[in-house]
Amino acid sequence: MSPTKSLPSRLIGAADRIPASLDVLAGPDHGRVVLPLRLAWSGLTEFDVEDSRERLTLYCLLMDCGQHDDVVRYVNAELLRHDWSRIRRLTARRMIALWESRVPELAAA
Repeated sequence: MSPTKSLPSRLIGAADRIPASLDVLAGPDHGRVVLPLRLAWSGLTEFDVEDSRERLTLYCLLMDCGQHDDVVRYVNAELLRHDWSRIRRLTARRMIALWESRVPELAAA
């Protein structure tokens, strides 16, 4: 048997993907978001941001897989603040810690 190598952490470079401020988030507060295939290669590709379940799925996916520009383009600051307590329960603690250290106002949300 050959030794297996550990996979790199999905958190490598994650802090660079997080905006420094919620003020730059330009995502919609209504309507549908259609993600490119590179982000939504399995499962839903289109999300209704007015549906809280679909929005939570969208935001968790973007936090996990999206690049900085994706987060800025698709995430709405007000909706993120509103959903943060639920997102905290659905996302890895280390990812939440990164977001809250980069955007402290989320820790108070």
